[in-house]
Amino acid sequence: MLTDRIEGKWIDCFARTFELSKVQPGDEIAILSETQSRHLNVHLAELALLRLGAKPFHIVMPTPPLTEPVPVRSTGATPAIRHNASVIKALQSVPLIVDLTVEGMMHAEETPQILETGTRLLYISNDHPEQLERCAPNPALRDRVHKGIEMAKSAKWMHVTSRAGTDLKVDMQDAFVGGTWGASDTPGTIENWPGGIVVCFPRGGAVNSTLVLAEGDINNTFKRYLEKPVTLHIVNDFAEEIEGEGLDADLMREYMAAWNDRNAYASSHVGWGMNPGARWEAMIAYDKRDTNGVEQRAFAGNFLYSTGANPFADRFTLGHFDLPMRKCTVMLDNTAVVVDGKLQPPLV
Repeated sequence: MLTDRIEGKWIDCFARTFELSKVQPGDEIAILSETQSRHLNVHLAELALLRLGAKPFHIVMPTPPLTEPVPVRSTGATPAIRHNASVIKALQSVPLIVDLTVEGMMHAEETPQILETGTRLLYISNDHPEQLERCAPNPALRDRVHKGIEMAKSAKWMHVTSRAGTDLKVDMQDAFVGGTWGASDTPGTIENWPGGIVVCFPRGGAVNSTLVLAEGDINNTFKRYLEKPVTLHIVNDFAEEIEGEGLDADLMREYMAAWNDRNAYASSHVGWGMNPGARWEAMIAYDKRDTNGVEQRAFAGNFLYSTGANPFADRFTLGHFDLPMRKCTVMLDNTAVVVDGKLQPPLV
């Protein structure tokens, strides 16, 4: 069990990340959190910003009441702001938002309005700082992630296969492509730490065929390694059948059905991990309260398939699975970016 104690090395780590995010002395920086945020990380952010000579201030929102039939996890869409006009105005006024809400603002409804003013947003995942320390941003990763984004943007098709039986086709035309490397240095954009991933939000009807989650693949929503295979039969984005025996398949079927929302069965985004510091097996070493699973989305060579909301296909839901998969081959047209779970040049 890790202790929630401030360590000097973690202040150093946060300060280095803020330096890479172009924080300057005198910058007024908003630290956005909620009452259920990990307070250790909130304190570390404040101390690190003060060390750099910035002028941080806190916006702390009450964690909203539960409105859903099941626990909401790993959505990337915090409801904490609740369209509060005063909060939005304050966030629009700063060069950088340090986002320490539980779920993060990546897909929050208010985020596009906030970013219109050019403010940068850095979501620090709701992980114990030891995990953040191991996956600290590396400037060498920045250019490789941007290269991966360029390759995905120019592709017409993504084709994902595996020895376990995955044979997934994604029409990449008109897809929204982005990526993160872990620090926020570009106005009007979002980054998250841990970073090191390329993600693509396909247009509606672009994802088809078969996805096989094998033993050892990860259900990030449940913070669980799969013990038995689960097969998703996907037709025009939607998992029309969830096939499998045992607890893993049962958990997925029950959780998705609980939303009573067809969009919970839809494809959200696809992509691959590129962070050499992130580890597949690391989640086994942490209590569930100490990990948010973002590291497992970013470990180099994984294929990430996610279900749920896709704003670029006009689909919205809080039902969400992030499913990092090992040992897949990811092709962009005729170019392999991942082969049997190994990242390929020029992305390594």
